[in-house]
Amino acid sequence: MGRFQTSDGLQLAYDDNGQGPVLLCLAGLTRNRRDFDELAAAITGVRLISMDYRGRGQSDFDADPMNYQIPVEARDALELLDHLGVEKAAIIGISRGGLIGMVLAATAKHRLTGILLVDVGPELDRKDLGRIVDYVGINPPFKDFDEALKVFPAMNPGFRGVSKEVWSRTLDRTFRQTDDGLVIRYDPQLRISVRAVFDGPEPDLWPFFDACAGLPLALLRGANSELLKPKTVTKMQARRSDMLYAEVPDRGHTPFLDEPESLRIITQFIGQIT
Repeated sequence: MGRFQTSDGLQLAYDDNGQGPVLLCLAGLTRNRRDFDELAAAITGVRLISMDYRGRGQSDFDADPMNYQIPVEARDALELLDHLGVEKAAIIGISRGGLIGMVLAATAKHRLTGILLVDVGPELDRKDLGRIVDYVGINPPFKDFDEALKVFPAMNPGFRGVSKEVWSRTLDRTFRQTDDGLVIRYDPQLRISVRAVFDGPEPDLWPFFDACAGLPLALLRGANSELLKPKTVTKMQARRSDMLYAEVPDRGHTPFLDEPESLRIITQFIGQIT
């Protein structure tokens, strides 16, 4: 693990492994860089960089929770590339990471070689998004990992055939053990900025998707995802007929990226950026 300092003084954590075309991996809203560990182990011939956003994982918390915003996180991503001396990178963006990728396409396209969106698009189901917003910043009701593991699969009905080992790994990346039970691995104050955005005017994200024009583009969707609807995928394909697309069966929001379908489209995408 490495650390770098942002322009406003925070220390953010990152991993940097391999050699070859650069893939900058951006995690979901409350997630962290460890979600890309299996991908890093499964693919070769690339340089895979992943980061913990401010307030997540092993990065510093921000004193101002309103800085937990996509434009700020996009700036942090560019500053990480600058820190590493990387001129251009392709984005693999899971959920919020994909939104950051689209913002970068609109504001810093010259730094990108392509974008792979994971279970995210310019239209997101408001009901499912609200469900996500409701749990941000809330510690789970579990005293330990053993208790959590007994009920976590049932709490995620869109995922089928997931091994106990994978669920255990997911829980360990999501929570940490304390004397008072499991707690989240991110700043609870993230809830403030997320709620403010959700309760505000609904933004039109299609211009950001259209900003990806001229870049290799791919989309990976969990077949059981409620957040990214098939009708949105159809609209995305109509605007970008060259967009690579795959669905991962028995997965909701979001695939783990180690499934055969995930690795297949990621490999195809790498072929387009090299």
